[in-house]
Amino acid sequence: MTQKTCLLVGAPVDSGKRRRGCLMGPDAFRTAGLRESLEDLGHAVEDLGNLAPRAFTGEAAEGAPYALNETIAWTERLTAAAEEACARGFPIFLGGDHSLSAGTVAGVANHAAKEGRPLFVLWLDAHTDFHTPQSSDSGNLHGTPVAYFAGRDGFDGFPAVQNPVPEENICMIGLRSVDAAERETLQATQIRRHDMRDIDENGIARPLAAFLEHVSQSKGLLHVSLDVDFLDPSVAPAVGTTVPGGATVREAHLVMEMLHDSGLLSSLDLVELNPFLDERGRTAKLMVDLAASALGRRVFDRPTRSFS
Repeated sequence: MTQKTCLLVGAPVDSGKRRRGCLMGPDAFRTAGLRESLEDLGHAVEDLGNLAPRAFTGEAAEGAPYALNETIAWTERLTAAAEEACARGFPIFLGGDHSLSAGTVAGVANHAAKEGRPLFVLWLDAHTDFHTPQSSDSGNLHGTPVAYFAGRDGFDGFPAVQNPVPEENICMIGLRSVDAAERETLQATQIRRHDMRDIDENGIARPLAAFLEHVSQSKGLLHVSLDVDFLDPSVAPAVGTTVPGGATVREAHLVMEMLHDSGLLSSLDLVELNPFLDERGRTAKLMVDLAASALGRRVFDRPTRSFS
């Protein structure tokens, strides 16, 4: 197994939606033993602490998306931080709500461009997050990051995306909550998308293997964004956007093991963990175990969990 220098980058972003609590996510991942799990696998780990958004003043007028200026400030900060971290090692961005991926993916894409390699994004989520600030009915910007880093219009005030991720380089797996506007927009794109019916009928390995083969043939870098709500809420309750029928623990570990086996994974988001909604840390521990699988833990190495 290739040993990595893992950089833990805390991104306590809590501006992407109205329900508070994701700002506690980075420290919950630490408490659940992320560093220790990675070190047990032989990786070097450097914890860079928690970031803060760049300075911003006030918020946009009433009727604008929720916490627009704060989310813009986070996007600017995370774009720069992600590009810098990629040059140093294997970054794991600890969220924070999913609006953070607007910045992390934009920064990783800038690094990939400097390396002269295409960037691919695997989006593990119940939602497509393909709204723009204008098309979102809720005004919650955690539903917009894919549209942003794919280069869609409508992100006035946000930093310009220097290296948009091509639609055909994006793969979404686990979808099961997509509104009519997003569905119509997505159908006109080249984004690969696999909902839970597709997974029920064909399994989760087949679409992932096809995408990984595309990444490999293109000699690309691969960023994975793992949302807690990719998982079924019965096993991962600590998320404010629960949608029944998500991935099982075994399906999720299979995805992570395949990512490790591919040797393609170059950066990782762990997002939407709201410890305020967790049950004795079970979601945080599961997310840490999944990160460990992505970095080399095998099925026989899994620890037994006790919640007694």
